[in-house]
Amino acid sequence: MSGATGTVSAYEHRPKAGAGAKDEGGTRISVLLSHGSALGELVEAELDAPRDDEVVVRVEAVGVCHTDLLAQKRLGSRAAVLGHEGCGTVERLGPRAEGLAVGDRVVLSFASCGECDPCRSGFPGYCAHSAALNGSGRRRDGSPTLRVGGEPVFGSFFGQSSFATSVLAGARSCVPVGDLSPAVAAPLGCGFLTGAGAVLNVLRPRPRDRLLVVGAGGVGAAAALTALSEGVEVVVAEPVEARRALLASHGATAVASLDEPVPPVTHALDTTGRPEAIARALSLLRPRGALAVVGLGPAEIPLDVRSLTMRGLRLLGCVEGDAEPALLIPELVRRHRDGLLPLDRLVTTYALGDIERAVADQRAGLTLKAVLLPGT
Repeated sequence: MSGATGTVSAYEHRPKAGAGAKDEGGTRISVLLSHGSALGELVEAELDAPRDDEVVVRVEAVGVCHTDLLAQKRLGSRAAVLGHEGCGTVERLGPRAEGLAVGDRVVLSFASCGECDPCRSGFPGYCAHSAALNGSGRRRDGSPTLRVGGEPVFGSFFGQSSFATSVLAGARSCVPVGDLSPAVAAPLGCGFLTGAGAVLNVLRPRPRDRLLVVGAGGVGAAAALTALSEGVEVVVAEPVEARRALLASHGATAVASLDEPVPPVTHALDTTGRPEAIARALSLLRPRGALAVVGLGPAEIPLDVRSLTMRGLRLLGCVEGDAEPALLIPELVRRHRDGLLPLDRLVTTYALGDIERAVADQRAGLTLKAVLLPGT
């Protein structure tokens, strides 16, 4: 990837030989079953056998994302297995699964069909079948992937449901990461991918530009570190002192809120979804500046269209960092290994059954990015 342009270099995804078990039996696993107010209760479940291009991955780490909490609230009392930032080792392959071999360590990213116009154009986050593949709780054909007590439960969340000891996912969603630490790799499936992609694929600031990042949780912190790796000046607005200190130690300028003096910026990224933050970020942009919005807030916000027009500003939406995971994840892994992207500084690990504590710590600002380890 060129530091000057922020364009992603081609990633050659070579098929590997290797066959997994082809029997029809499912797999007994442990899952965090959410229902009602419970974020997750460890129970035994049965994972369906892999079909066609599906694979079974033994989960080694899984990130906790705000989207999981929003989904749990939306589903209410419906029994569900969530989790969508998994990393683990391939254990079984369906008969048509390509590009992977048993024993590969992979990051599990969101599901996409690979056949529609957005997918073929390199923007799988806008897949025509995204809702069915990522949010229906079942396969695209309506069949379940998980059962508890013999009864189907909501699974296949973002094509995986990785709050579990093993998951079923499409081979297309799996990106090999070699021997990278699972705890560091897991958030690359969504949160870190979104933040980094918003910088590299959407905003594309150049060296010596100035980027404002509003909110330094997992997405915002990954965006800030990625921009710093590009030689971009970064200003972070974040109320949690520990997060400000962490990013300041890597070269960012950090303020507690947008009420403090902030110099004009060429680019901005809002991860909060708060109308007042979006309005303030727009006001801080230089003429012809750009603001990308990834936070999910109110559906409608006041907008000064005259200011957008007369100052030539751009307001951009962004899903999953507009990324092709098979291209961007390896690039982020390379930057981490080269010492340019210290993503390990953002992660705190917990046992799989400690999800309540992990979420509480994250909400309290004690943890920046919580990652659960099913093996502990």
